[in-house]
Amino acid sequence: MPRENKESRANSQTGTELARPLLHQHAREIQPYGKIARLPIALDEAACAQSVENLNQVLADTITLRDLYKKHHWQVAGHTFYQIHLLFDKHYGEQNELVDTIAERIQSLGGISLAMAPDIAETTLIPRPPRGREEVPVQISRLLEAHEIVLKEARAMARQANEAGDDGTNDLLVSDVIRTNELQAWFLAEHLVDVPLVKADTPSEDKTTAKSKSAGAR
Repeated sequence: MPRENKESRANSQTGTELARPLLHQHAREIQPYGKIARLPIALDEAACAQSVENLNQVLADTITLRDLYKKHHWQVAGHTFYQIHLLFDKHYGEQNELVDTIAERIQSLGGISLAMAPDIAETTLIPRPPRGREEVPVQISRLLEAHEIVLKEARAMARQANEAGDDGTNDLLVSDVIRTNELQAWFLAEHLVDVPLVKADTPSEDKTTAKSKSAGAR
């Protein structure tokens, strides 16, 4: 490169040193996963560690349930498409709020929250669905099974947190995780009740009476 060009480039960058981004930086972790950084929250470190471990399991399953809702939101088909499409997305948004709440609780206990997809896949207890598209009753059944997994573990973990004196984690699990999942499970389960859409079924005794009257008229 000609000397004049080098000098011109150097002059153009003079005074911008503090404004340049420092790229490609690497360093060791400041806190390894599984370790607790003690915070002044008046809670025993062992209690924090237990809650962090439990909450990371709930977090992994909540992230998986959230993403299952989005998969079904995109792939739903059939005559109930519009309302189920919207319901799945509404539940996705509520689960996404839970994800953030759980992760921040983990951090506030001095722990490290799971975050990346490979770690979630290794940790979750919810079975992986196929990549392809499924019928609505199957989609709803998968979601209900996932909700039950989350509810079962959340109830047990809430009791553990209560016994350990971790009121904040107990409150989160009961007030946020359990109540949200119970409500969503109710909304889903009602879609699998096999009732007529337009014409009501006639009770069996009414059918027998109707036949008797018809035979008598003849």
